[in-house]
Amino acid sequence: MTQSALSSVLLVLTFPDLNPVAIAIGPIQVRWYGLAYMAGLVFGWGYIRNLVGAPQRWGNASPPFPPAAVDDLLLYMTIGVIVGGRLGQVLLYEPGAYYRDPLEIFRLWHGGMAFHGALLASGLAIYMFAERHHTSFLSTMDLCAAAMPVGQLLGRLANFINGELWGRPTDVPWAMVFPSAARDFPDLEPIGRHPSQLYEAAIEGLLLFAVLRYMTHQRGSLRYPGLTTGIFLVGMALARSFCEMFREPDVVRLLSSISLTPGQAYSLPMGLLGLHLMARSRRKRPEAADRS
Repeated sequence: MTQSALSSVLLVLTFPDLNPVAIAIGPIQVRWYGLAYMAGLVFGWGYIRNLVGAPQRWGNASPPFPPAAVDDLLLYMTIGVIVGGRLGQVLLYEPGAYYRDPLEIFRLWHGGMAFHGALLASGLAIYMFAERHHTSFLSTMDLCAAAMPVGQLLGRLANFINGELWGRPTDVPWAMVFPSAARDFPDLEPIGRHPSQLYEAAIEGLLLFAVLRYMTHQRGSLRYPGLTTGIFLVGMALARSFCEMFREPDVVRLLSSISLTPGQAYSLPMGLLGLHLMARSRRKRPEAADRS
């Protein structure tokens, strides 16, 4: 390493020595990554119960289903998030790695969950829930969309604790050296990088949740089935595409040969669907949650 490179490294922050294992009892380990998913789902359960328990937020003061049904919705969402997130990682990002070691698919404690896969599977799970309970698919989607950014916030914080999904090289004052980056870039490391996990936690999680809460609590978006979901999809597509500019592109992934990163490419149809739902919902009168 040259003297100038060494000097630049000395000016950046050192990645904190964070243990990805939250609790260890003998051979049993509970990792922050798993706790983040659990906490996000439990928060969503409580938040959705609160929303359906407030008739004034719905057209004709009629929520799509009673609070007791949220317990069932939690089960559907848990399966959708876990199965879809893992399969999305396998199919959309790392098919070659899992082909070489198929058993790695089941090692969830190693991390590796794709947001876009979880989103697709959650949509299917919500549709199945709505069919079973004879309620509005779009209004159920709205409820889940309103709560989902908190799960994203917690998941990105867990990524930071794991020291994964780090950002591109940079010389900003808060640049950080991630030891795990040496695995993929041994000739380049150590070098200061964007803590892009924290950017995503703040923008995809905290900021988007604040926008959606404003829409549901101040602008009555739940009275228009599909509107809250549309805002979520557009907001997430914009947030993810923006944060991808600071995140290190995947080394060998699908779509890596085009100008967009995989995250941006997968976000494009998500944003277009969001715009469609927003336009569709605003053409309708505010109403009780029917089977839209």
